[in-house]
Formats: sequence, structure tokens, C-alpha cells
Amino acid sequence: MTHPRIPLAGVIGSPVAHSRSPRLHGHWLRVLGIAGHYVPLDVARTDLRDTLRAMPRMGFVGGNVTVPHKEQVLEIADSVTDRAALVGAANTLTFREDGRILADNTDGYGFMENLRQGAPDWQPRAGPAAVFGAGGAARAVLTSLIDAGVTEIRLTNRTRARSEALRKEFGAKIVVYDWTQAGNIVEDAATVVNASVLGMVGKPEFRVPLDGLSRSSVVTDLVYTPVETAFLAQARAMGCTVVDGVGMLIWQAVPGFERWFGARPPVDESTRAAVLGP
Repeated sequence: MTHPRIPLAGVIGSPVAHSRSPRLHGHWLRVLGIAGHYVPLDVARTDLRDTLRAMPRMGFVGGNVTVPHKEQVLEIADSVTDRAALVGAANTLTFREDGRILADNTDGYGFMENLRQGAPDWQPRAGPAAVFGAGGAARAVLTSLIDAGVTEIRLTNRTRARSEALRKEFGAKIVVYDWTQAGNIVEDAATVVNASVLGMVGKPEFRVPLDGLSRSSVVTDLVYTPVETAFLAQARAMGCTVVDGVGMLIWQAVPGFERWFGARPPVDESTRAAVLGP
């Protein structure tokens, strides 16, 4: 009697023990009754190439990539999607049967699906967008906002040079503000995004004044530990529509799970509860 090979997937990073992705994918595998496993894989930068090349032979059908490997995997993958190339980072890998590696970036998809679910009335052309941060997550956000039709994006980062580099790359829709004037970017902004790590557990607090926020602004934070950041709490107190970062974590995982395990996973309250559970 022969047994079918059980598909494996995982999240690759260093460190990676804190990741909630195994909890999320494990929930989906159980709900859908799929015989598969999703595991955390702590891989050093120097071992990344050898590890990725060995994974298809070990039964892995794909995996997610997190810090610090999201840029390096682009150099290792056999093919890179236009989205991943534009963002300059990959978060989702698919392993072909012949061992070839496809790199994609679903962060922008996750950001936009979460925003639309959390703020169904959101209109990209309602006014300027304000974005804090200029790292890999910000690149995915900028790409998505531009694709959605936002005509002006005010960008600020503690290191101005990184913001300037993104303006040069993404074009005239990006308006760079110095960090000393960071509070000014929210004035009359229809969409406000924290794409930095400020406010995350273990990171510096988000101290930018948000006095200029309008009640009509949609405010979202990519940070999800804690779920209700001080940034979101302040915006909520001012009457804004707020969208936390948990949904982005969930939605960015949907395309990969569907490719690897052959079924589209549900996004519902039980999914969110699984991610946030003890």
C-alpha cells in the first residue's frame, strides 16, 4: 500500500518563533480537512540558499518569507513575479515539482483586502494618503495605493534618504516630508497608514502628533502586536475609521495557501480568533 506524500509549507526567517503564521495555516488545514503541515523554520542568512534548494526534495510545496530574508530570496528564486520585483521583496514562495522556485509578494494584496474589508466605504480618490515608514512594507503599501488610484501620497520616515529613494523610484505622486514635520502629513489625508515598526511590542513608541486627523480619515496600522496600537487608539478617539493589522496578516496568506494546498481558505471570525488566540 502506497501513501500519498503529505504537502509541507512553512515560514522562513530569523528569528521566527514569534510568527503567528503557523497558527493561521494550521487553523486552515484543520478547518478544510487537508493532510498537510505548516512549520516555523529559523534559517540563518548564510544558510538560506542551500535550505531553499533542499526544501522541494523534502516535500515542501511552498513557504512564506519574513525578516531578514525577503530581499535576498529574489536573488535565489528561479522566477520572480512583476509584483515582487516592483516591491523589491518577496514574502511568498512556491516550489515547482522540478525544484524551481517562484517568488511573489502578496503583502500589497493583503493590505488592500484588509483595508477594503475593514473600511468598506473607503475611496482611494477621496484625498491624499499619508504613509509613515519607508521599508519593505511601505513599498508594498505604496504600490497598492498607486494601483488603487490614490493621486497623492505623503511619505515620511525617520531616515529621509529612504523616503527620497522611494520618491525617485515611484514617481511624482510621492511627496516627501521631513520627519520633523511628520505630523503635518495627516492634515486633510483621506487614508493614513503606519507602515513602520513604531508602536510594535519591543520597538519605540509612535510619538508623532495626530492632531490634524479628520474624522473622515481611514486609519490603518500594519503593526498587529498589540492589535490596538496607540496610533489606532488615538485615531479611534478622534472618530476615525480604524483598521488593525491582523487582517493584513491573514489576507496576505490566502494566495499562498491556495497555491500550496489547492483550496481557498476562509477569512472569518474564527480565522481571526485562531491568529489571536493564546
